[in-house]
Amino acid sequence: MRWLVGWSSAAAVPAIEEARTVHPVGAQLLWSDPDPLWAVGDWRPDEVRIVQAAPHTRLAVLGCCGASDEQLRAGLFTARGGALRHLTAWPGSYTAVAQVGRRLTIAGDLAGARPVFHTAWAGGTAYATAALPLADLIEAQLDIGHLAALLACPDAPEALGDGTPYAGVRRVPPGHALILRDGSREIAGYEPTVSLAVAAPQLEAATAVDAIRDALVEAVRARLAAPRHAPETPEPDPGPVPGMGPAARRARRGAPAPGIGADLSGGSASSTLALLAAGLPGVPGTPLGHGTGAGERLLAVTFNDLVSGVSGGHARIVAAAELERARSIAANPRLHHVVVTGDEDALPYTGLDTMLLTDEPGPALVSAERHRRRLAAGSADHLVGHGARQVLDAHPARLADLLMDRQRRRLLRPVAALAKSEGPSAHSLFVPITVYRAARRLARTSYRDGVQAAAARLLARRFDDGADGGSTAPPGGGSGPGGAVDASIAALAWCRSGPAARWLTGEALADVSVRLQDAATRPGPLERPGERRARAALARYAMDHRVFEQAAEVRSQRLHAPFLDNQVVRACRALPEALRVQPGARASVLRTVLAGAGIRDLPPGWGATSHAAGAAAVRSGLRMAAEDLVALFDAPLLADAGLVEARVIRKAVRAAAEGEALPLDGLAELVSTELWLRRLLARRGTCWTGSAAPRQRAVAGGVAPRPAL
Repeated sequence: MRWLVGWSSAAAVPAIEEARTVHPVGAQLLWSDPDPLWAVGDWRPDEVRIVQAAPHTRLAVLGCCGASDEQLRAGLFTARGGALRHLTAWPGSYTAVAQVGRRLTIAGDLAGARPVFHTAWAGGTAYATAALPLADLIEAQLDIGHLAALLACPDAPEALGDGTPYAGVRRVPPGHALILRDGSREIAGYEPTVSLAVAAPQLEAATAVDAIRDALVEAVRARLAAPRHAPETPEPDPGPVPGMGPAARRARRGAPAPGIGADLSGGSASSTLALLAAGLPGVPGTPLGHGTGAGERLLAVTFNDLVSGVSGGHARIVAAAELERARSIAANPRLHHVVVTGDEDALPYTGLDTMLLTDEPGPALVSAERHRRRLAAGSADHLVGHGARQVLDAHPARLADLLMDRQRRRLLRPVAALAKSEGPSAHSLFVPITVYRAARRLARTSYRDGVQAAAARLLARRFDDGADGGSTAPPGGGSGPGGAVDASIAALAWCRSGPAARWLTGEALADVSVRLQDAATRPGPLERPGERRARAALARYAMDHRVFEQAAEVRSQRLHAPFLDNQVVRACRALPEALRVQPGARASVLRTVLAGAGIRDLPPGWGATSHAAGAAAVRSGLRMAAEDLVALFDAPLLADAGLVEARVIRKAVRAAAEGEALPLDGLAELVSTELWLRRLLARRGTCWTGSAAPRQRAVAGGVAPRPAL
């Protein structure tokens, strides 16, 4: 895990002299007192860049940034005048820290994949790009109320606020910057606000798609232009092994290949990035020639569950179609295709005893070993299509935005597609009017009433249908409990509960309900319901992606998600609503992007979306690990905190393993949080050293029960 940390304090505070003896373990000092900044972890030399215009006027950029030194210097001058948005306008994924005198500005990203955290310390403010080091610094305890909100309403900013799992450590919201002056802090947004009453001016569809193409091309080009690195191999190659080539032996040793690679799942997002990276000019391998073959520029990795025998029926057909599309795309002579076959050891819920400690809990923890096996076969710089759905697809609440703009006819095609997904039945005839009524109800509901209604539903234990996002859909392809229609109708609200909420105790739900009621009394946002829900869903996904990066980390490898870059997120937000809500809009936009880059030969079925194969693997993994999960919840820490009842979770695990239609996403969140708590309490040591370093690590006192309301 890589992070940066620093602090700002008033010069007259006596405690600062003692605090200057504290520094993070294994840190690289970027600049020193009075407001020091460190980079901690295995940062590459090209990932840490500093430009300086005066002794105390400088800019540090950490991560993958496509800007030149001249552009960084120009951004520093504009930030000195208060134009913070310029610090987030370059291609790539990075964190920018600008110092102008005693004023520090730390800019977070738009999605939330590069968050900034802060806490009060030594008469000033400490900040970092990871929450756990700050928790160690102040010896923080767990914030049980935040964990309850994270399980009950994971994508509701009204419940989560700016909190973290550690008491006293706060998060800077996406699209905002942390500004520090002599220890005092201010959080300022750098994006223009949009009126709730009047829609923002929208670009023409062709102009918006061209902007997305340019942003994606620049994002991929920034990765190609960066220096290539040959990974460090943990152990030497044992030599030829029957049935295993060099790539398979390297993956078994846990080392990625040199050069650049990409996921190639057969979906539209990953294949778009792979084809763009293969076609753009750049340096495919290392200066010594590693990572290049006979004209091959990109290592494309496809994960295949077919040989495991766990996917059956509809899921097997879908997986076979995706594999065939991936092979058709990989026929490009610039791609070197590697298929990683999955067996029972690669199912979700395997390898839980080797889980890495992450900054925060997340559902990716239960499938970390599965992802690590796929990524180990990739390259030192690996492109993934994560975030494309969140930035390009329309959140169901966007239908209410169209009604507020009096664009009723734009609802016809998406509503008809939902009715078609129900299949030929009498119920499908009522889908259009049901969805329209739900969208109209949301358009006429104020923010305060919507949040209060969500709080009341939690108290009454009335949970949204389809909260699992479709993971309980039957293999035959029907929507079933929690299908597309139910999930869309449930999402047509200002705030909704998550899939794990039904298993929380009444006290935990009451605590979250109080949080929602408090949020309803504060001034409402200047956003429409669809836009706000889409931003919240993107922030939640970016947080999960960050947990995924840390949990599935492969040594010497960097994961790149261009769809979560600031430039790409901005371009996608400018997509007209009328185009975004149409069925197949994501595939259509990406097809146009590829056509603009000269790539038009795509396989049949390209752009088809289905999660059936993934859902079948999750259920198979849950079935195989059922006994271990039941043992995990014999005496869970979540029960000690008063969030769940152990017998209820054990019953749910057994029922889900037997095939009962339950929200599997909710179970994954509960298991991940329990595992994360155990791993957090089992850690030794702290992130800090020095004579004034904290004497205890974060959460050293264990999990204390939440006080009664």
